[in-house]
Amino acid sequence: MRFALMIEAQQGVTYEQQLAIARRAEAAGFEAMFRSDHYAAFPGDAEQPTTDAWAVLAGLARETSTIRLGALVSPVTFRHPGNFAKLVTTVDEMSNGRIEVGVGAGWNEDDHLPLGLPFPSIGERADLLEDQLALLHGLWEEPAGWEYDGRQIRVRGGALRAGPIQRDDRPLGRNGRRRPRILTGGEGSPRGFRIAAKYADEFNITSSTPESVAEKQRALDEACRAIDRDPASLTRSAMVGALVGRDDAEVARRADDLLREFGQEASGGVEWLNARRNRWILGTPDEARAMVRRFGDAGIERIMLQDFLPRDLEHIDLLAHELIGKV
Repeated sequence: MRFALMIEAQQGVTYEQQLAIARRAEAAGFEAMFRSDHYAAFPGDAEQPTTDAWAVLAGLARETSTIRLGALVSPVTFRHPGNFAKLVTTVDEMSNGRIEVGVGAGWNEDDHLPLGLPFPSIGERADLLEDQLALLHGLWEEPAGWEYDGRQIRVRGGALRAGPIQRDDRPLGRNGRRRPRILTGGEGSPRGFRIAAKYADEFNITSSTPESVAEKQRALDEACRAIDRDPASLTRSAMVGALVGRDDAEVARRADDLLREFGQEASGGVEWLNARRNRWILGTPDEARAMVRRFGDAGIERIMLQDFLPRDLEHIDLLAHELIGKV
């Protein structure tokens, strides 16, 4: 099993705090760090400050050296697909090829309306997402002069200079050049599976038990076969809530800390989290490893550990020490 750290930066996490987290994750041995891409603050106090994901990733690209970086995921509604392609390629150059690209249709209206950002129907957003994915592939893989007529996007004389950083560990495009890995995901829908099969290198399943993950894997396999794609060529990952302590007392303390982050009464934390035991990596190290193995048995190859206590740097160390290389 491979592990990435995932933080919900809209919990009022400043740039300096995100830098400390990224450096700690890098030192601890995580292969990647992802952050959310939200403008609204949640859970907890809605008045907390938030930061722009790609501005932060550009900074982290210059202040880290080995850990891969990305947003999980960037809503297509935030940035025009052409601007997004240029933005990602620029940050990729700043990181020397350590960027992974997670994109989605967006779901949170509160991210949009206060900033005047359109929030159309899910059908329109999904159409635009398909255009965005086609644009990323086209600008990274097609020769200059590429043309595209999509649902909402039209390209003439398509070109992107300079292109992505060339690294041997990256996917090989149709033009024989390397490009960043592309991730899509969600809780799973027929259209989401079809989009992933056509465009993605990795599908990230969210908010799911190991049992439901196994069911979704079968649907994803069928979507791949329907377009003659080898299902094994699509990496499977899961974003999983993570809260681990060295013993039951430390688990309970962190559970209370999490409740305070969420703006709830900090008592009975373990009881509150019991409802999530069927889908979170939760408990002592032995319990955490047992849950990871269940996800592995369901076909998951990489877990994004969703850490709702991002300022608890010792928690990051513990997750790495007890899971990386041990499951």
